Amino acid sequence: MSNIIIKNIQSLLQVNTDNSLVISGKKMDASPSLENAFVSIKNGVIDDFGSMENAPSTGFDSEIDATGKIVLPAWCDSHTHLVYAGDRSQEFEDRINGLSYEEIANRGGGILNSAKRMATASEEELYADAFQRLNEIMELGTGAVEIKSGYGLTVETEIKMLRVIAKLKQNHPITIKSTFLGAHAFPAKFKDNPDGYIDLVVNEMIPAIAKEGLAEYIDIFCEKGYFTVEHTHRVLAAGVAHGLIPKTHVNQFNSIGGIEASVKYDALSVDHLEVMDDQDYAFLENGKTIPTLLPSCSYFLSIPYGPAKEIMAKDIPVALATDFNPGSTPSGNMNFVVSTACIKMKMTPQEAITASTINGAYAMGLSNQLGSISKGKKANLIVTNKMNSKAFIPYYFGVNPVNKVILNGNLVVDHSK
Repeated sequence: MSNIIIKNIQSLLQVNTDNSLVISGKKMDASPSLENAFVSIKNGVIDDFGSMENAPSTGFDSEIDATGKIVLPAWCDSHTHLVYAGDRSQEFEDRINGLSYEEIANRGGGILNSAKRMATASEEELYADAFQRLNEIMELGTGAVEIKSGYGLTVETEIKMLRVIAKLKQNHPITIKSTFLGAHAFPAKFKDNPDGYIDLVVNEMIPAIAKEGLAEYIDIFCEKGYFTVEHTHRVLAAGVAHGLIPKTHVNQFNSIGGIEASVKYDALSVDHLEVMDDQDYAFLENGKTIPTLLPSCSYFLSIPYGPAKEIMAKDIPVALATDFNPGSTPSGNMNFVVSTACIKMKMTPQEAITASTINGAYAMGLSNQLGSISKGKKANLIVTNKMNSKAFIPYYFGVNPVNKVILNGNLVVDHSK
């Protein structure tokens, strides 16, 4: 592990000297920055930062000249399903030809399609494919990611997915959090016995997963045609009883009470929120639960975008994530998420960056370690290409703005070579 100094930084973003763990409302557009700055890295963490006139000149193994470039925390992507088998490109064509997401699911597509492929895939195949996907998102600046199960839908296959995630944690430089999402869809054999499947999740899956320590979070897809509010209460209560922290899929197509149920169990995040009513906002005010919006999912499915500005207007924090999965968001590109949040959700560049760094870290329980430029935090950093301002990141959409990525204090991506 080398000691590195980054010098002549045009703009150092997300400077945090007050140890904030999450940033809410209007403050999301006011995160401090430093011009003509330096950052020093020692033993894998941010050792110091400040104006170039105070930059140390010795004690480093290497230096990076960031003249004309921006430095910011690496992206924190708090919602993905990037362990999967095969693809669902045929469903992409089906949607182009007029079928809705729900119609495709009713025909045996969607999550059940992925579950069929998952059942026959080996752990070795799943690991190799997911490792490559992690490399791809690392090249795009992601330094922390949450990965969900949920394409198994049996005890054995859910455990297989989570074991793959555990192996990825051990072997990849990206910081990884794991989530058990057995309640993602009903397997075909439980189509007419939904409570029976919930019994399986609660009585067999959760205890087995907790025994092996395979997940940190418990999740459920609370939505019409999937799992009810009553199912959500049962699954979250069982997860909490086994030491798992709730994170939920809610309000993607309908508002049916999932946010209220999630907040009751102190969910760390509620994700999607494309459809909201007044009561939903009220439950989120003054709570610990962070709304996580997934704009590239809305883009891909042509559904409404999450109401970021309305949420922030109520002094509630917002996180952004990719929802990387084979069916509704086959992309883990956080740069595109930031661009789409600005273009379609009218977030300012600074709001979108805040939502994708410190607030994304909070949505993974990592904001004490990642997501801001703070002394002692893990040195997960992006050095951009030369650009006039931070607005260039979302403005020049579709192009990778990342020049270098440093994870755990090590230079892992260098596009200048």
